[in-house]
Amino acid sequence: MADPVGDIIGDYRAFAAQQRDRMLARGIDIAPYELSHLAVRVPEWDQYVHLRTLLERHAIANMENVWNGRPMSMILLAEPLRVLDGQVIPLIELIPPVHQRVYKMGMEHFGVVVGEEVDAFSRRHRAALTGQQFQSQWNEPYYVLFEDFTHVKFHRRSLRAVIELQGGTFDGIHHVDGWVPQRLVTATGPNPLPR
Repeated sequence: MADPVGDIIGDYRAFAAQQRDRMLARGIDIAPYELSHLAVRVPEWDQYVHLRTLLERHAIANMENVWNGRPMSMILLAEPLRVLDGQVIPLIELIPPVHQRVYKMGMEHFGVVVGEEVDAFSRRHRAALTGQQFQSQWNEPYYVLFEDFTHVKFHRRSLRAVIELQGGTFDGIHHVDGWVPQRLVTATGPNPLPR
């Protein structure tokens, strides 16, 4: 059976199964929960634009917006990714360089929607969790960071719901106009972005 999105990003089913198994080993079963999105990171801007173009051929919408100083794509797939035992991932978060710390390139994390009980979930599984991100008033996921720099993130609501709460809409393909890669400034001074 053809899998055009898998041909673009790799074996997302194996990635989902690996992360599920890692969570089970830490005492967390993600089977009862909805999956929000799959994050894919790329090391170069040109690769981001290329993957974005390829993925949009299999999407009904892309809500691209600037976050942390660079555009990011929230690609709503025409056919959700089918993973694990019948779960689906409807959205790909495509992330270009660069950020403030080390990340795994390629499939980097997926989001699990725990719902309103996410804070109680975090207290119950405190020993297994690595930390919490404070991204916005609508999105403060708890996460587990693995030794290979991949994550599983636990959210109150899906990434799509967060975007819609912030006024975003999934009504076609939208790109940030006129954005060009910036120079990276580090503690040792300005450096050109990796190309």
